[in-house]
Formats: sequence, structure tokens, C-alpha cells
Amino acid sequence: MWQLLHKNNKSPFRVIILGFLLVILMGSLLLMLPVSTREGIHTPFLDALFTSTSAVCVTGLVIHDTAAYWSNFGQFVIILLIQIGGLGVVTVAGAFAILSGRKIGLMQRSTMREAIAAPNVGGIVRLTQFILKTALTVELLGAAFLFPVFYEEFGLITGAWYALFHSISAFCNAGFDLMGIKNPFSSLTDYACHPVVSIVIALLIVVGGIGFLTWEDIRTNRLNFHKYRMQSKVILTVTGILILLPTIYFFYFEFHDFPIEERILLSVFQAVTPRTAGFNTADLTALSETGQSLITLLMLIGGSPGSTAGGMKTTTLAVLLAGAVAVFRRRENPHFFNRRVPNETVAQAATIMMMYLILFLTGGLIISRIENLPVLTCLFETASAIGTVGLSLGITPQLSWISHLILIMLMFFGRVGGLTLIFAALSNIQGNNARLPQERITVG
Repeated sequence: MWQLLHKNNKSPFRVIILGFLLVILMGSLLLMLPVSTREGIHTPFLDALFTSTSAVCVTGLVIHDTAAYWSNFGQFVIILLIQIGGLGVVTVAGAFAILSGRKIGLMQRSTMREAIAAPNVGGIVRLTQFILKTALTVELLGAAFLFPVFYEEFGLITGAWYALFHSISAFCNAGFDLMGIKNPFSSLTDYACHPVVSIVIALLIVVGGIGFLTWEDIRTNRLNFHKYRMQSKVILTVTGILILLPTIYFFYFEFHDFPIEERILLSVFQAVTPRTAGFNTADLTALSETGQSLITLLMLIGGSPGSTAGGMKTTTLAVLLAGAVAVFRRRENPHFFNRRVPNETVAQAATIMMMYLILFLTGGLIISRIENLPVLTCLFETASAIGTVGLSLGITPQLSWISHLILIMLMFFGRVGGLTLIFAALSNIQGNNARLPQERITVG
């Protein structure tokens, strides 16, 4: 696969896109097989494509309930696609090349750097090895903590499978679950008051969503926060704020009828999960429109660069806010922690936000028009798709094939990234550095 990805592809961005497309297609073909379903039936291509895209893009939106429709083989295919998509197709392909002893050339190292958003090519093989070891360790630890809960309810074999499946799905921010055997499309609502399940899943989501480079910073510098890279400091700060503030809102305005312990668990979990995870322990349709709108905004922001998460990214939000502050204070460049941010980065952040907003709004409005559904409900689904989250208000299984295609394209865009798609399309176009005459234009 390593040679196939790079054959006739000199652009790292095209390699990344091709890798995701190949894995999605292979997953679709496997899920179409009768052996992949409990009933032994042939799954239509569009349904298989939707599920495969959702798994590889670690989204969690589904047409068929994962536990009720897919067989053990189908579930294994889905969790394998989640693992590949979460770590990154290029990262997994590179790992196999490393394990087989093949030499990793400069082109391959450059592709791996782009795939995990590393700052430079040097040390990329070592970083890839660290990512794989850390991911495996965290997923096994998560499964170990979940196993006693599922063992008591489902027995040894099924309990172990459920623990591993949900640990991988949570760490990869996928949101696929196997609780449909109790109630289809119920996610983790039966465990809303269970502290072990709620806390372990939430921690796995956060660890998977802060990014591989942040892990390395934490490993290298431990608790010496001032030694972290500026990006790691920004990621940890913004992540903390985006968990704390929604938790306060949910605690005081959405779950006030619950006992204090349950309110805390529900509030924290619903604040964490919109960050591209897709699990829910509360009935989202019972939330107020304000609560649903808040979740929609959180889904659009997403996780952090170089992580298992999607969305615009926490750093994009931080750069835009810092840019606004710089304008208010009449400074030339925004800055974080006494470090200046290049204007090019601000322009990229603004471009990313514009693309996400246009696609999110356009997709939601089209689906609302086609399906004759409320706009807010459809925007919730499109935010979930483009943010690769997987939370749903329950309309996805009933949508038409056109709406499913729209969600598929949004999921792919959200996982691969807007700039990756643009750079891949324009990789052969030479930039024109000529400076044209300048003239002012009034904005605002």
C-alpha cells in the first residue's frame, strides 16, 4: 500500500487524499458482503459507503444501528476502519513500512509530516513509533477500565469485545457504539449515571483529541508547562476552556432536574463529546434549542491538529480570536505566550473557517429543503458530519440518498481537511509572487 500511495503522486496532500479514498472504498466493499450483516443480506453500496466513510473519517453518523445490523465480522471491519482513520491512513501505512524494515525516503517522510501536522521532517519515524505505542497503550488501558462494567453485564467474551470496541471508538473520537442491542441508536444513554463509563470514555475522547504532538510535549516536559511548544499551550488552554464553559451551561440550564452527581456527569460528558466524539449519555432531542445550538458550535470547532479528531480545530479558533484582539489593540500580529503568529497563519485560519461555514450552512439548507425538515435540525446533522462528530437528532437514517451523499462529502472534507484538498488540487500551479498596486478597501 505504501508504494501504491506514492506511485505517480509527488504531492503529499494528494497521497493523503488517495489513501483515505482507497481505505473507504475497500471498507465499503467488505461491508457490502452478506457475511458483514447479522441477517446475511447484501448491503446496498450507498449504505456501505456511508458507513465506511463515517468509520474512516471517525464520525459516527450511521444509517443502520451498528450492533443490531452488522455481524461480528462487520463490526470488526468497522473498528478496523476507525483505527486506521483515527491514526491516519498515511501513519498506518508508514508504520507497516517501518515494521517491515523498508527504507523511508524523503518523499515518504514529507507525507508523514503533513499527515500528522508535525513541524519538521526530522524525527518523523521516531514520532510515528511514539504515536503507535501511545495509541495502543491508551486504548488497552481504556478497555481494561471498561471491561469490569461490560463483563458484569455481557459476560467474558462479549464484555471484552465491547470494552475494546468502545475504547478504540472513544480514543479515535469515532462515536460508534454497540449498545443498539438494548435500544437502537441509544448510544451510551443507559450509562448516563455510571461514573466509570462516563469518566473513562470522556478521558479517552480528550486524550485522542488533543493531538499527537501535544502528547510528545507532555511526555518530554511533564508538568513544566512553560517548556511546551506554543501550539501545545494553546491547545491545552483552549481545550480546557471549551470543556469548562459548556459544562457550566449544561449544569445550570439543561440538567437541573437531576441529582447533583448525575448533573455533573451529564454536564461534563455533553461538554466533551461534541469535540468530534459522537457518544452521548443524554437525549439530545430533549435539549433546548440553545443547548442544541451550543453543541452545533462545539462540533464545528472540533479537536486539535494532528489528532484523531476533526472539525475546524481548536488552534483555528484561537488564531482567529487572537487576530481579532490584535486588530482591537492595533497590533500588526497576534501572539500567544510571548510568541508572534505569522499573518499567513491568520489568513489560513480565516480561509478554513469560511470553507467550513459555507459547506456547513449550504449542506444544512439543501437537506432542509429536500427533506422538508427544520433548518436547525439539519444544521445539527451537517455540523456533525463536517466536524466528524457523529451526534445526531435522529434524522440521518430517514434521509434520502441525495442527503446521504451530502453528508458523505462533508465527512470526508472534515476528516481530510480543507487546506489539504485545496493544496492537492493546486499543487501543480506555480504561485505568482508579483506585487500588484495596493488600494484600500473599507471593511466592517
